[in-house]
Amino acid sequence: MSIGRPAHLLMNWNDLQTVLRRDGYVASDDLSVALQLALSLGRPLLLEGAAGVGKTEVARALSGALDTQLIRLQCYEGLDAAQAIYEWNYQRQLLTIRAAAEDGVTGKEIEDRLFSRDFLLERPLLAAITQDQAPVLLIDEIDRADEEFEAYLLEVLSEFQVSIPELGTITATSRPIVILTSNGTRDLSDALRRRCLYTYVEYPDHGTELAILKARCPEVEARLAEQIIGFVQTLRREDLEKTPGIAEMLDFAAALMGLGIADLTTSPAVLQSTLTTLLKTQSDQAQITPEVTARLAGKVA
Repeated sequence: MSIGRPAHLLMNWNDLQTVLRRDGYVASDDLSVALQLALSLGRPLLLEGAAGVGKTEVARALSGALDTQLIRLQCYEGLDAAQAIYEWNYQRQLLTIRAAAEDGVTGKEIEDRLFSRDFLLERPLLAAITQDQAPVLLIDEIDRADEEFEAYLLEVLSEFQVSIPELGTITATSRPIVILTSNGTRDLSDALRRRCLYTYVEYPDHGTELAILKARCPEVEARLAEQIIGFVQTLRREDLEKTPGIAEMLDFAAALMGLGIADLTTSPAVLQSTLTTLLKTQSDQAQITPEVTARLAGKVA
């Protein structure tokens, strides 16, 4: 089957960057180019980087910008084909067997009925290739899944098809737009990497993160916005167990505005209490004492 690429997926990277920004996602030039290449070439895109840099949000923003469905597969240790690709609706099959026995239906007729598409439960990988309109398929945190699971992905990512013994091979109706994310907790296989385009996503620079804050919280005052970004980026240079990401920065901004703080240097005690939005481990909270907070705030005053 020939799978066409919708014309709107062939926009240039500047247009894509603009569309994403309208949806509230500020993408760097490098990321915008990588996304545009993934769309135009029909290749999966692997995004690697630290937790909290906005990798997952790329897929959400892309599905919104392209007005298409987002299908997410959250990876974890022990994930297998039944949870990721398909499984049979066993309860419904049992009920059908009982009803067929009462009606005197047996043999191949009931077997054909039990293993039809009506009894198939589509999990994310199968659902992504059976949509009429190409969805965005997010395979999130692939590095958390077992190495064996990557083998299940290869057929989908190379041929966009799934083999089901009872039904045969199901080929994509429309080719999904595939985004994989990894936090780098383990090395991914060469076979998986070869099937993907690749971009490493860094924490945003000052200007980009300021643009993200203004896009998500347009009501924040300009001076406070500058202080928030300066404070968070300075905090990231501390020796922390869990570096605060973009989502934590936005929570921090919302907390400050909710408490009516217009300047980080005016209410040290209140500022310290808002660090619960940024520091997510006991050791990090113990390390960033009020004295450290005052020092960091003083640098961005």
